[in-house]
Amino acid sequence: MRDSHGVVIVFNADLPSHLKEIEMWYSCFVQQQLLQDTQCLLIAHHKPGSGSDKGSPSLSPPLNKLKLVHSNLEDDPEEIRSEFLKYLKSIINSVSESRDREEMSIIT
Repeated sequence: MRDSHGVVIVFNADLPSHLKEIEMWYSCFVQQQLLQDTQCLLIAHHKPGSGSDKGSPSLSPPLNKLKLVHSNLEDDPEEIRSEFLKYLKSIINSVSESRDREEMSIIT
């Protein structure tokens, strides 16, 4: 966890108990590591044939501010791939900007 730049939390959206568990994971991996919400991605996975719709699960406050992506690898694997690549690009940009600021502070 130390020196991490981002967190991806994948949970089974079809199990209500997972909604409570992701609060614990968020607290441990995001809040305690002092990461920004933009550095976290929630992936609500739906098992093939579960018949679940892509309605938003009822997430508690701080979780409801996070980027939430629904995944079902049989129905639309490209959507999750695209969203994950966007997330990685945002993390890379954040790290690069942070490094640039650090270098500028050393120079000045």
